[in-house]
Amino acid sequence: MSRHLRMLVPAAWLVAACTSAPPSSSMEDGGIPEGSTPPPPLDVVQPPPPADVVHPATYFCDLPGSVRYDATGVTLVPGGQGATIPASLSFLKLPTNFCVHHYGKLGNPRQLRFAPGGELFVASPTGVTTGGGAGGLAAIVYLPDDNRDGYADSISIFQPQLSQTQGLLFTATHFYFQDNTKILRIPYQPGDRFPREKGELVADINYHQSMLHWPKPLDQADDGTIYVGNGGDQGENCDMLRPTKGGIVKLDGSPGGLPVAKGFRNPIAVRCQRGHNRCFAVELAKDYSADEGGREKLVPIREGDDWGYPCCATKDVPHVEVKTTADCSKVVPEDVSFLIGDTPFGVDFEPGKWPLPYKGNAFVALHGTAGPWLGARLVSAAVNPETGELLPSTTLGGIAGGMRNFATGWDDGTFMHGRPAAITFAEDGRLFLANDNTGDIIWMAPFELER
Repeated sequence: MSRHLRMLVPAAWLVAACTSAPPSSSMEDGGIPEGSTPPPPLDVVQPPPPADVVHPATYFCDLPGSVRYDATGVTLVPGGQGATIPASLSFLKLPTNFCVHHYGKLGNPRQLRFAPGGELFVASPTGVTTGGGAGGLAAIVYLPDDNRDGYADSISIFQPQLSQTQGLLFTATHFYFQDNTKILRIPYQPGDRFPREKGELVADINYHQSMLHWPKPLDQADDGTIYVGNGGDQGENCDMLRPTKGGIVKLDGSPGGLPVAKGFRNPIAVRCQRGHNRCFAVELAKDYSADEGGREKLVPIREGDDWGYPCCATKDVPHVEVKTTADCSKVVPEDVSFLIGDTPFGVDFEPGKWPLPYKGNAFVALHGTAGPWLGARLVSAAVNPETGELLPSTTLGGIAGGMRNFATGWDDGTFMHGRPAAITFAEDGRLFLANDNTGDIIWMAPFELER
């Protein structure tokens, strides 16, 4: 359903827009090549405390700058930083009684995590990625909102000189992060805005290092286990002995971690759901394999599972070039699948503060197809609230089962809005989403979510 933004703010804000060129048609459109000179890092400075600002709004969606979707259309709450927002958010389509709000902007935001003190941490790499995001800072940065106006107050470097960084994780005692093949950690306490110590090496996951699928996402299960994703490569030869290349490992104190699950081409996201001790991985499957039964997947992380790549598209369905030699009978069937080219990039679980039918769901950012960006959107997949298991759902042949579109509009053919990439839920219930092409970070919330 089309909607039109009411004129409640100066027209300049409405016409402001990104002017990035259309992306490459290659499935492997990249960022800054490895070995090139990254942009100079921002100064590592402690920002001064913001001046006291009174925001009488009781609900997040009443904050100035919020774009609200109600039964009568789309409205903008006046005030805020509307005049400086780089692109109008009115192209987005959200369900009734939800809002979206700009938060901040930086180059190539590929992972979002909230620190225990409420600061948003962002991985901004410069290493080659399939996202096409440019202008990365080769660093992990943080964007606080100390005056609670809904916008980031500043951008500050936390860990510099990290060209290949994507995995971020806060535990009760430490901050874990990726530096190429290495997983490091530093002691962390709520409110820390400088590293307390130099990073301590936890593991060097180098049993297979893809030049393109290098991101190593990580998360911690309820039982304390930390899982890490490791990418494989397009074009691997089928080997029925199935050595682990692309897969999931857990940090167990060994130098390279302990392999847990295999058969992945590119497990680009790992996220654990709270309360059921369940963790999940997003798998970007073999490019151009839709006609041979290929599909992207959101799958549980379990000991010993084999998800098929590079031999099998799914259970009992070998890839065409190995049809006479591959035994796919032991491949685990997936419950949640996506059309090849939907390109699921990020996932997180709603923490129970949103209304039905979204309460407790898995939300997945779909990057869309390379080139036209078709299918770029945010979807939700239903979860069994008693067990934490994902309910069967798919975008194959149209959206079906427990899947539903939540936010759409990126793929309107203008190439002006970029593509959704990383997502995370804040402790207060807002969903934060990063666009790695434009660098914009936004948040979304239901009307009734209280500040």
